[in-house]
Amino acid sequence: MEAVEYFEVECPEKAGGDYYRRIADVVLLDHNLIRVVLKLHIFIDPKVPLFVATGITRKLPGTVKVRDFADVNRKERKVTISIGDEAYLAPLLQILWERFGKERVEQPDRFTIMLDIDEGESENLEDIPVFDPREAIYKDLIYALQVIQPEGFKVRRQYYGNGRFYLVASEDTLPEDIEDIVRKKFSLMGESL
Repeated sequence: MEAVEYFEVECPEKAGGDYYRRIADVVLLDHNLIRVVLKLHIFIDPKVPLFVATGITRKLPGTVKVRDFADVNRKERKVTISIGDEAYLAPLLQILWERFGKERVEQPDRFTIMLDIDEGESENLEDIPVFDPREAIYKDLIYALQVIQPEGFKVRRQYYGNGRFYLVASEDTLPEDIEDIVRKKFSLMGESL
């Protein structure tokens, strides 16, 4: 398992910082996110009150397309999609039903989908995006950060994308300069937002 390259918990109280570091370790391990996070900086100040977590992810897998898990065979108006990994079957069926209608999509068994479509409609079937794992990973990261944040911190702002993520939370309203605070926390990791 790869280690987090940078992991810092910043807190005015040393005992509180140590406590949140342990919480963050356990939550990231429990949610199987250690392999995803490259850098993580957590700032907690209970007096303000303010919680800021900023991070960088490792390179995440790209979008899964039909060609990545199935073969597409064309014969006149019949297109047969042979499924190699049924993990993506349900989202693929949803996409095909939306695109062509349920009446033109047949599934004789769990590894085969047959389409009654013309040649023009079957172009680029292999390139249809079916699943983007990055979306689920970022949602898991934000959820894990919500578990780590202090209880009662209900006012939140979050962001994820382009290999970066953050969550800021407070009991009260967030400070007006919160974007500046977030940028400073990213800069402590040698990164920019």
